[in-house]
Amino acid sequence: MPLHCSDLSEALPVLPGHPELPAECLCPPDNPGLPAGFPCPLKNPAKIPEQAPAEAPELPDLDLSAELAKAQAKAAENYDLYVRAVAEADNTRRRASEDVAKARKFGIEKFAESMLPVVDSMEKALEASANEKGPFKEGLEITYRQLLSALEHNGMKCENPVGLKFDPNTMQAITMVKDPAVQPGCVATVFQRGWKIADRVLRPAMVAVAQ
Repeated sequence: MPLHCSDLSEALPVLPGHPELPAECLCPPDNPGLPAGFPCPLKNPAKIPEQAPAEAPELPDLDLSAELAKAQAKAAENYDLYVRAVAEADNTRRRASEDVAKARKFGIEKFAESMLPVVDSMEKALEASANEKGPFKEGLEITYRQLLSALEHNGMKCENPVGLKFDPNTMQAITMVKDPAVQPGCVATVFQRGWKIADRVLRPAMVAVAQ
């Protein structure tokens, strides 16, 4: 493969009639690949411009301590934002979980509250038919037990606080009575039983408290 003169060493044979050129040089004057007026590097070594060594770019003076302090402050700011975002996400998940739990517990609260007058009516019917016997009385008792079972199965609980200490959070005092058989401050009589759904008071018990 012919070589350019710039790639040849001094050990190559020279071209006849041109002792300054190697034998396989591609830069003779009649070489069509050489641009017109282009100096051969071997024939005119003095015309080859010498390239000045590249100067290294000047770096700006930096205060490394100040730059490090800025980077650390930015990292601390980003970490604080991350911690806040994680805490907010945890709070959102907790509130959503609590809302779901409340919905499961108290989803039937309005329906359950509307069923309490039905329970009261059946209890009064049982009291009125206390001395009666027969299929009607038996059917009424069975229906009453089934109704209570359905309500309890859905998280409702009946409260009959006779003899218990009066609790204003779950009871409503109608009157005060003297009853030597009951300690003062305790429930002597229950006029209407109370109801709870889960841990929430659905209806307070109406009671008479012993003096």
